[in-house]
Amino acid sequence: MLNTPSAAPSAPSVHAEGVSNDEFRAAMSRLAAGVVLVTAHEPQPDPEGPSGEDVGMTATSFMSVSLDPPLVMVGLREGSRMDDLLDEQPVWAVSVLAESQRQIAGRFAMKGRISDRLLFEDLLWVRGEVSGAPLIGGALATLECRTEQRVTAGDHTLVIGRVLTSSAPNTEGGPLTYFRGGYRQLG
Repeated sequence: MLNTPSAAPSAPSVHAEGVSNDEFRAAMSRLAAGVVLVTAHEPQPDPEGPSGEDVGMTATSFMSVSLDPPLVMVGLREGSRMDDLLDEQPVWAVSVLAESQRQIAGRFAMKGRISDRLLFEDLLWVRGEVSGAPLIGGALATLECRTEQRVTAGDHTLVIGRVLTSSAPNTEGGPLTYFRGGYRQLG
């Protein structure tokens, strides 16, 4: 009888410390996180060409870091379009999404999506005075930031930004949160 390898499914990826990717994802899915839209304006390389493009990305790895000076941090997948853009563009913005903005979060989280220009087309937003990036209307809060530091952390880049402007225009409703793989509302 020949010894042939069976067609058994491959085992989940386990790191040297013994935690598999699936185990880690399952544990972290139990941590509720706020949902933000990170935006930046990508300048046009040709000064004679159009004014550039607005870029957006949904993020749940966002947090306040310091009050003095005011610093925030966002985690970006290494090599993503936003990671590459914020490596070159030092100013960017964050809109803290309200529970009613689930569709916006989903729109900017899609893989293989259409151009960001079309994603912004039917949204209410204003251009940030400092960053030039879109600030989403109806957001619970908006911030404009300048990158202070970039730290490589595994397969992500942690971007620490100094808050240059801050506004909390919307006091109605609660925050959009992400828990167990889906968008949720508090309460």
